[in-house]
Amino acid sequence: MMIAYTMTSRRGDTDLLLSEVADRLQAQGVKICGTVQINTERADSHRCDMDVRVLPDGPVIRISQSLGKEARGCRLDPNALETAVVQAKSALLQGAEVLIINKFGKHEAGGRGFRDLIAEAMMLDVRVLVGTNELNKQAFLDFTGGEAILLPPLVDPLLAWVCTPDSADIDVAV
Repeated sequence: MMIAYTMTSRRGDTDLLLSEVADRLQAQGVKICGTVQINTERADSHRCDMDVRVLPDGPVIRISQSLGKEARGCRLDPNALETAVVQAKSALLQGAEVLIINKFGKHEAGGRGFRDLIAEAMMLDVRVLVGTNELNKQAFLDFTGGEAILLPPLVDPLLAWVCTPDSADIDVAV
């Protein structure tokens, strides 16, 4: 299976990591699709705004909702997320070599979000690189049948995995 994931321990680090990987792959001429997340701190809240950049060239879509200063719980805008999924699918069907998904999160764990797009990319033999977190890791592993490769949260090993035709030939020790 040509699917790998990575995780970081600090909030927002996986987003920065996958964004850099996407930028470097694009600069190397690799045909990419998917999304990377951009977090923008807000002066009026302890929560950031969440946007995704649809790869390879946009648009940027706000996927968070402002629910007020005292709001608790999920701020994800499911309609905006589905818009990003549709746009990423369009790029996938135009001949991408790799699908990058910023996060296998709560929506994907529940069978929504980017889940079907990830499965479609795997059926098309497109490499898939996904960010996740400890909360959703088991759901991701269940989804992939335990076949996903854990890669260290470093740019060079991620690039090597994406760009190596036989990923079994690279050292992916975490």
